[in-house]
Amino acid sequence: MIQSLFILSPTGEVLIERHFRSILTSRTVCDIFWSRASESLNHHGGVSTVGFSNPFPLYDSVPPVMEVPDVNNSADGVDESSGGGSLYLFSVLRDGLSYLAACPPCMGGAAGQREIPPLLVIEFLHKIADTFVLYFGDPADESAVKDNFSTAYQLLEEMVDHGWPLTTEPNALTDLIRPPTVMAKIQQAISGGSSSILSEALPTGTVSNMPWRKAGVTHPNNEIYIDIVEEIDAIVSPSGGVISSDVSGVINAQSSLSGVPDLLLTFNDPTLIDDCSFHPCVRYTRFEKDSVVSFVPPDGAFELMRYRVRMNDNNNSNLAVTSMPIQVVPRVSYGQFFGGSGGGGGGWGRN
Repeated sequence: MIQSLFILSPTGEVLIERHFRSILTSRTVCDIFWSRASESLNHHGGVSTVGFSNPFPLYDSVPPVMEVPDVNNSADGVDESSGGGSLYLFSVLRDGLSYLAACPPCMGGAAGQREIPPLLVIEFLHKIADTFVLYFGDPADESAVKDNFSTAYQLLEEMVDHGWPLTTEPNALTDLIRPPTVMAKIQQAISGGSSSILSEALPTGTVSNMPWRKAGVTHPNNEIYIDIVEEIDAIVSPSGGVISSDVSGVINAQSSLSGVPDLLLTFNDPTLIDDCSFHPCVRYTRFEKDSVVSFVPPDGAFELMRYRVRMNDNNNSNLAVTSMPIQVVPRVSYGQFFGGSGGGGGGWGRN
């Protein structure tokens, strides 16, 4: 799966380097990536992808997946044209940091095996960035990573096992690795020793069928908040009519429920929901059968599901929406202007 992982600063410096297999990936792949990324202002210009509106930045010269030569295999005389001397380099940009994952062309590294699912690797890189935001605060930028090097490396140790994603749920990770606190840093500075961030007890979720939820959760007030955020992408004609449209949405939740709550979320018209992706807590077979979202929520904030609105087939227009919720009409006016003092010039301008 993932052979090596690199995290680069906004200037191309390697902040984190972790190899998960016996083969060490040369930093040459980072140089190749950065030479391409330096050509793109959109990539290292501080673009953040934390928000839902733009989960993947626009790469002008660096695609999310690129093939790079494997210097280690090339040095051993492997023919690069056969694919044995190349690596797939996956990249995402979050808070100015470039997260890179170097993977062999085939799972297991042997010819004839299946290729690595690219969306799996990209989604996992975003999960690493989300975990850093959870532990180090928002934004999890270069200074945050440099201040928490030991925690960052320990998180990668728990999240990846021999190149395969293992523990990614925040509740399980916080049980394994204590988030850094100001008090722990003060105690470390006073005592002069290293404060332990590892938990001595095994998380209860790792031995249950619900690894996303802790055992024995109690809250004085039992409540859950649901936020539905939808985004409309549309092309509008000069007269205000909708030519094409697409609606995508995300359902975020903030749960503060005691015990093991079993919840059910229903829709007024489930036929409009399409292309769904769910949190692992959702019972997918129940949704396929009854078109309802049945789940036992994690404790705290989490993303319940993403979806797209199905095209409207009633009017055969293939539109997700037939009218926009807001409408902006541009106005252009022309007028004569005159130059400043000493200029004497004039002309026509447009506002």
